Amino acid sequence: MNVEHLVAPLRVGPVALPNRVVFPAHLTNYAVDGLFTERHAAYYAARAAGGAGLVITEELSTDPADRPYEKLVRGYDPAVLPGLRRVAEAVHAHGVPVFAQVNHNGGQSDSLHTRAPALAPSPVPDPLFREVPREVTGADIDRLVAGYADVAARCAAAGFDGVEVQGSQSSLVRQFLSRATNRRTDRYGGPLEHRARFLVEVLTAVREALGPGRALGVRLADEEGVDGGTTLAEAVATARLLADRGLVDYVSTTVGVATTTLDRVVPPMTTPPGYARYLSAAVRAAVDVPVAGVGRFLTPAQAGQALADGHCDLVGAVRAQIADPEFAAKALGGRDGEIRRCLGCNSDCVGRVGLNRPLGCVTNPRAGREAPLPVPRRRRRVLVVGGGPAGLRVAATAAARGHAVTMWEQQPQTGGAIRVAASAPGRDGLRPLVDDLAGECARAGVAVRTGVRATAEGVRREAPDVVVLATGARPVRPDWAGDSDRVVDVRAVLTGAVTPSGDVLVVDDLGAAAATGTAELLAGRGSSVEVVTSAMVVGQDLGLTLDRPGWERRAARLRIRRTTERLVTAFDGRTVRLLHHLTGAAEERTVDWVVVAGVPRADDELWQALHDSGLEVHRVGDCLAPRRAGAATLDGDRLGAAL
Repeated sequence: MNVEHLVAPLRVGPVALPNRVVFPAHLTNYAVDGLFTERHAAYYAARAAGGAGLVITEELSTDPADRPYEKLVRGYDPAVLPGLRRVAEAVHAHGVPVFAQVNHNGGQSDSLHTRAPALAPSPVPDPLFREVPREVTGADIDRLVAGYADVAARCAAAGFDGVEVQGSQSSLVRQFLSRATNRRTDRYGGPLEHRARFLVEVLTAVREALGPGRALGVRLADEEGVDGGTTLAEAVATARLLADRGLVDYVSTTVGVATTTLDRVVPPMTTPPGYARYLSAAVRAAVDVPVAGVGRFLTPAQAGQALADGHCDLVGAVRAQIADPEFAAKALGGRDGEIRRCLGCNSDCVGRVGLNRPLGCVTNPRAGREAPLPVPRRRRRVLVVGGGPAGLRVAATAAARGHAVTMWEQQPQTGGAIRVAASAPGRDGLRPLVDDLAGECARAGVAVRTGVRATAEGVRREAPDVVVLATGARPVRPDWAGDSDRVVDVRAVLTGAVTPSGDVLVVDDLGAAAATGTAELLAGRGSSVEVVTSAMVVGQDLGLTLDRPGWERRAARLRIRRTTERLVTAFDGRTVRLLHHLTGAAEERTVDWVVVAGVPRADDELWQALHDSGLEVHRVGDCLAPRRAGAATLDGDRLGAAL
């Protein structure tokens, strides 16, 4: 597993790192009134306690006029100092260095927050915010450089060990470096050395503000993936320029832009692990300072291999350490089989942050809630009915607290609907959720019995102290389907119970991956597939998880037709009737099969039989209300912690 590479210490400038695993900067949305909170301190400290060799906080804003999102941390505000100190002290308590990332978002800011124009090297609108920014003047540049230095000095005063200047996916620095956004003809535009001038001035000022004994690094966008944007060759040249002048102690690498190519910055599960290793390898070959590589490293073996192959000196793993704060410690201790693996689902991390909610995690429902579990007042006998993600999570959490837990699962193996969903093309990354939970249950001593169909009478005979029902949900047949056996649910297709062929219409009433994944499966088998939805786009929630670009490319390749804003009103023989609900126009399709990704109904028959039986009965997951996997694991963890 190349553990020896992960455990090797490393000096980054004047700062000694105990190992090569980095917890890089990323947005959490935990800020309150623009300030770091106790939640931040506990979050970062948990990863330091979990073995990370370096923690880098989310960005600190250097300018009051820069605010792309509500919960940006106001690094320029002196009031941020106490929170900075709390974070530094919390991380240092575990013997781990902590750096702060400092940043100005430039043209990727939002005047809805500031009521002032965004600033950028040139008046080029960002594709996401679509605002034409004001071109910065020479006086602006002097003020902006001073803002970076001011925040760096505040970080030093708070006890941070170093600062990282963001020049990557969402930053004014990147916009100066990129020909796509820098159209200037003065000393800050044109050749690369001129476009890098702003960054050079920022680093020079930050270095002076930090003083001796602290490290300074830069995070670069090594390949923007946009027309006219930064190429790998240009990024390598920039890194070499900075290193040769002694301006940085390390270089951190990224790929993509936080708007146009965000799916490359935080790739979904269809992206292979280590996809960006070639970027850090190219930079490392050109500079004599340590280089941090990123790229969806999910396991210690993948991270260790990147180091062993010389592709980087440090490995950045954000989502892997969100999913398991002890990722590094387990890896370094040879317990990699106990790691809760990141799924790459982007549901509760990227998706929640994109909705302006605090970062969470499907795999780790305690992400952002790092307080230790309470000790139960007494040991209780707990029966969990249902072995999907909700049941597995409540069982593992309750057993870890000392309760005697038994699980009944009617299928031959645990996993529930997740195991079915994972059979769709490109969705096998979901399987570690239930596989790792099953391992957690085994280590905690949960007695799992499969092939057991629970009845109210059987539960009463068991006479547990607590009953937890995690019986999931079942498909609901649409009213328009009648009794035709040619209308089936996506689950029947994914399990192989039916094998539609010929012309297939897939109805997307959920907006997630159920319809799109099933459509890919059928098209891959040779069917002619059309996906229809009442929404404005097929698989509308795929945008939140950054799965949309990949899905659209695959759908085009497979010739899957996508039809929006249509309701299915009837099915007669082989004729499907559709209604364009915006205009009232009626349409028809002639098909061989109709496959429905429809809204399910809670499978709560056992609840109806037991809730007034005198037993203490709880429901979690889809049995309580059909939702997504993150809600299931959160339900299970909350109840397991409360028993």
